[in-house]
Amino acid sequence: MPTVSIAFQTNKRASDYIALAKLVNQYDFATVSVYCDAPYHTSYGPLLLMAPHITRARLGCAAVSPARMAPIDIAADAALLADVAQAGTYVGIARGAWLADHGISEPSKPIQAIRETIAIMRLLWSGQSAGYAGQCYQIAPHVQAGYPLPSQPIPIMVGTWGRGLCAVAGELADEVKVGGSANPAVVPFIRDYIAVGEKKVGRAIGSVKIALGAVTVVDHDRVLARAMARQAAVLYLPVVAPLDPSVQVDPELIRRLQHAADSGDFAGGASLISDELLDKFAFSGNATDIIQQCEQLFAAGVERIELGTPHGVSVAATGIDIIGKQVLPALRTWWE
Repeated sequence: MPTVSIAFQTNKRASDYIALAKLVNQYDFATVSVYCDAPYHTSYGPLLLMAPHITRARLGCAAVSPARMAPIDIAADAALLADVAQAGTYVGIARGAWLADHGISEPSKPIQAIRETIAIMRLLWSGQSAGYAGQCYQIAPHVQAGYPLPSQPIPIMVGTWGRGLCAVAGELADEVKVGGSANPAVVPFIRDYIAVGEKKVGRAIGSVKIALGAVTVVDHDRVLARAMARQAAVLYLPVVAPLDPSVQVDPELIRRLQHAADSGDFAGGASLISDELLDKFAFSGNATDIIQQCEQLFAAGVERIELGTPHGVSVAATGIDIIGKQVLPALRTWWE
């Protein structure tokens, strides 16, 4: 069943997380996610602040890298969140981006590290001894979860664009999220990548759901909203645009966007982004624009759309209110 979720950057005061939680709980979001981007707060502090105020949506991180948090820490924090999340939770795992910039070393076998992270989390949540001898992680045989265990299985999302990691998700995960994309054309590629893993372990094709999420800016003034979305996209377009197998982007454009991002020239970088390119990698405009983008994604087979930061032009609440009052009701026929 298609759903819409909302995601927040973890760069806020404690009081802001609480206020946002109370705001989004007024609306029909299926999921509330927070990012785990360096150098901001890791996901679970903000999620635990939000949990008492969210009764309608499940909560989760989108997504944490095992390079930033050890598998046993992800498992423990996820179990604690599951204890207080009133409508369920999930765990998002990804390789991560900009790790080296922040002094974080990626495992030498990053895809294997995610495979092992999933195995370790599930072993701990089962209550069994977590003795584990992997290629990336080794845990002594006597280690067990020394905390209350989740009462229900915690769904696992893998964040990736890549063939190899999609295949691992096809074997082990419940969902794949393609972060930084609003492009319906990428969906068949991701579905085929996932199917490799599903076939390997005998799962039905389509067992693993697909989510797409990206920067979102919505306002009654669509021109202003799209201008702000262009500037927000400058930072991540050089990372994600080359990953999209359905898009051919001039390498010189990528180089110029990266230079603009590195130098802080977001206005200059925004001027390089065409309308067509913007619509593939961001949700932007007025409510009608966002509704049309979401409907195209649902029609392409996306099961969950995640509308990401910053949401509004000047105040996030303005964009969230437009989404809650206009976008979600218009999309309701997709999940009723």
